[in-house]
Amino acid sequence: MENTINTIEESQENAEAIALAQAMEIQDKINQHLKQLSLERLQVVADFVAYLADKESEEATQELEKIPGLLEKIKKNRETTSKTNLVNWKAIRSDV
Repeated sequence: MENTINTIEESQENAEAIALAQAMEIQDKINQHLKQLSLERLQVVADFVAYLADKESEEATQELEKIPGLLEKIKKNRETTSKTNLVNWKAIRSDV
């Protein structure tokens, strides 16, 4: 059983490493093309990237909103948890 769990974790780590390598390769290609663009076209790219980022954020929000009772649970936890007990998520997951 433990070997199966380790294999699954290793597969997930490999998939994440592959995705990261692919993302870096795409970013390099984008950077190469950006160097060739005029200031006006760079502004168009910046606007488009901002649009895509907003769209992605909006889709993630909509996905969370589909989880039944999530918003109510968050509100309840905010009301019942003292601020001194809260931990900044960046302190827990610096890789996020």
